[in-house]
Amino acid sequence: MKALDLHMAEFRAGTADRAWGIRDFAERLFVHPTHLSNTLQEVTGCSPCDIYEEKLMEVARELLLTSNESAAEVARQLTMDPSNFGKFFKRFEGITPKQYRERQTMRRSA
Repeated sequence: MKALDLHMAEFRAGTADRAWGIRDFAERLFVHPTHLSNTLQEVTGCSPCDIYEEKLMEVARELLLTSNESAAEVARQLTMDPSNFGKFFKRFEGITPKQYRERQTMRRSA
């Protein structure tokens, strides 16, 4: 989880050059990707993909609320194509990144 948090910090800082996969994390931990995947599933009850996507959503929400960058720029900072980011975000949040930002801004000013 520390490695994942460090990777998410790279996204926050805008220094990530790509999204890591299970192989990247396993390599840094000197374990086989299957072992890491199975261990995460057993310990957390969630798949590595679910854990990664939830952390990525946390960063996406944070960036949308704390920066003035467009949703497309936030997508690029997360190393995602803007159209895919919109679909990804909506799958988790139920609304588009723009709608999320607008709703949160309204809630803060109310």
